[in-house]
Amino acid sequence: MTYEIRLSVLSPVAEGQKLTGPSKVSLSLAKRLDSLENRTIYLVDTGFGGSAQFMVQLQKWFEKNMPSVKTVRKRKSGHVFMEDEASRILWDEIKEKGDAVVLGVAG
Repeated sequence: MTYEIRLSVLSPVAEGQKLTGPSKVSLSLAKRLDSLENRTIYLVDTGFGGSAQFMVQLQKWFEKNMPSVKTVRKRKSGHVFMEDEASRILWDEIKEKGDAVVLGVAG
């Protein structure tokens, strides 16, 4: 079975740096948004210990502190790091309707 590795990260520290994944493919990090005001942020729960509760708390924080930011909580199906058809549908939705994503991997 072959998997394609895709990576988009918003990070003020790592912006512009290149990453090399296990398959030695060079990946670029996403450019940082100028602002989150009036943006749509997807909060994706991976189902791993504590990520659902974290996303609920993060959504409440946005509602209180940045009310112009629309948050959409979703649960990623299947294994946290593996793709399935439902995951591809979710990523397509985020690409179409979202401006950013927080992927919740807790532990």
